[in-house]
Amino acid sequence: MSNETDIKELVEIFKAFFKIGCFTFGGGYAMIPIIEREVIINKEWMKEEDIIDIFAVSESLPGAIAINSSTFIGYKIAGRKGAFAAMLGVILPSFIIITLIAAFFARFQENAIIKAAFLGIRSAVVGLILLAALKIGKTAIRDKIALLIMVFTIFLIIVVNIHAVFVIMGGAAIGLLIYSIFPGTAKNIIDRYGEH
Repeated sequence: MSNETDIKELVEIFKAFFKIGCFTFGGGYAMIPIIEREVIINKEWMKEEDIIDIFAVSESLPGAIAINSSTFIGYKIAGRKGAFAAMLGVILPSFIIITLIAAFFARFQENAIIKAAFLGIRSAVVGLILLAALKIGKTAIRDKIALLIMVFTIFLIIVVNIHAVFVIMGGAAIGLLIYSIFPGTAKNIIDRYGEH
């Protein structure tokens, strides 16, 4: 690959993630449908099953899921330079917007038009997060064991109030336990997840 092609690819990665960063309100989970549309449908850089795995790993690591997943996707596309281009692209819009808000928000925060706009944005964000949950659920929950883990996870987080990090670690431990005790069952589940 030539240096010029390298630069073009990095610019494409930066532009794609800059666009994602510009049109996402409500944090990382609201970004998931937008990242999927851009990376899978518009650019055809990855397949849906790869993106779901990246989201799972990104959620398991410290830091924001949007930055983690963008960096991971950039790395899968073009190595370290791609990771940096994607991370910079997704962070830069937020940095610019936050800087502008910090400079001017105090003057306009009581404005009725601004309040109405934020009410609409918050409602749209809930829809985006719900869509992301449904899409990930449709891909990830494909058998009774996964459904049972999901229900138990919801119970632990809502009723027992266990931190999400411990729930993720518990999910990984259950997966490893199933694999070590029932390798045949684990292989069937893994093979089923690989079918798309």
